[in-house]
Amino acid sequence: MAITDTDLVRAAQAGDVSSLGSLLTRHRPGQLAVAYSILGYGPDAEDAVQEAAVTALRRIGDLRDPEAVGPWLRMVVRNACRMRLRAPETAPLDDSLAQRLPSSEPDPAALLDQHAARDWVWHALDDLSPSLRLVVMLRHFTGITAYADIAAALGVPVGTVRSRLSEARRKLAAALLATADAAHDDAAALTAARRRVAEETLAASVHGDFESVLAAHWSPTVESVWPQGNRTTGCDTLLRGMERDLTAGVRQRLTNVVASRDLTLWEVDLLSPPDDPEHCPPGAVWVQHLAGDRVQRFRLVHARRPAPAIALAA
Repeated sequence: MAITDTDLVRAAQAGDVSSLGSLLTRHRPGQLAVAYSILGYGPDAEDAVQEAAVTALRRIGDLRDPEAVGPWLRMVVRNACRMRLRAPETAPLDDSLAQRLPSSEPDPAALLDQHAARDWVWHALDDLSPSLRLVVMLRHFTGITAYADIAAALGVPVGTVRSRLSEARRKLAAALLATADAAHDDAAALTAARRRVAEETLAASVHGDFESVLAAHWSPTVESVWPQGNRTTGCDTLLRGMERDLTAGVRQRLTNVVASRDLTLWEVDLLSPPDDPEHCPPGAVWVQHLAGDRVQRFRLVHARRPAPAIALAA
């Protein structure tokens, strides 16, 4: 009896990477057809499909209707293409083309059997260089997804972001294969531990213990880059900035933690005081580079303020 998409989705959602690999291979022709119809034939279309595969690795657990995995995967690649074009229009999908397009890659299921999806992905990310790993983590695991925003966060040109993402996607596939038979770190445990540190740090900032928590987890010579582009060394600027925000009535609410061996990203909502709702941007990301369990480099990235509503004439 043939294995159905529903069977593969349920197995993938339970952590069976081989099933996810089979799904990606099975539906690759349809994804390529979507990418070609929007971007034309070429490396951009291939990159969009690779980007969609990374998204699928992260979001397969969100798929509620296993029978809809084909349309869902095509939607993911369509969104990846639209992000590149910044335009909503697409050419219609030719279903006959989708059936004829061959997959140019071997089925990952045969090589990546019996590995838990989350640890598999994070172990592969750890094998990337820090610069490549960071752009992938920002693009696929935080709310900072636009190339321009990633470029601003890293202080590099948009073209550099594009080239790093393209290189990272190529290397990620090779890294996954190379680490398929290796022992994997417990990514869930690592993320949980880093989340506890985040919660402890933000709680300490409110209760007057911020300096002591920074002393425990941050290097005294940490190098920081701030949203305005200025650079500082040490924790004094962070301490003063947090005290200034608290005095103004600003609070930070942790919404997400993304962690790898030497990188941690905290996503927070910035809550302005009720009497000054525009006091601060709506959110921020704390990008932390670690060595020896201490933060050595730090960058604070503010979320963009929403565009003001345009009043319609009566």
